Amino acid sequence: MNNARYAPFAGRLLIGLPFILFGVGKATAYGATVAMIEAVGLPLPPLAAIGAVTLEIVGGALLIAGYKVRPVAAVLAIFSMVTAFYFHSNLADQNTFVHFFKNVMMTGGLLQIAGFGAGALSLDEYLANRRTSSNRLATAL
Repeated sequence: MNNARYAPFAGRLLIGLPFILFGVGKATAYGATVAMIEAVGLPLPPLAAIGAVTLEIVGGALLIAGYKVRPVAAVLAIFSMVTAFYFHSNLADQNTFVHFFKNVMMTGGLLQIAGFGAGALSLDEYLANRRTSSNRLATAL
């Protein structure tokens, strides 16, 4: 098995799935999500909740698919750190401490994706190969 081929996909899958699950969880508990955002004092809690749900579900799906992963991973990395500081900053509480560093770890993985790209098993790679093949065909004609 070629790890260089499969490991990036496995990494994107393992980071993308929780984003989708957390986004769906926020969507199904919209009122509680808005209340939590309101409790930390962020502006426009209903809009922030919709933004978080959209970012998590769409961003997670794009990561898994491997489409536009560099900018998507960068945005999700920023989102993860902002979330850590606003919602998980009470490091004296063991549960909050764990969630804070879970976000830090996710940010590290997302920065790896932003830096190195999607890998071989991705829409980004497929589309790049398709463009290259089209350019070769046009040059040959």
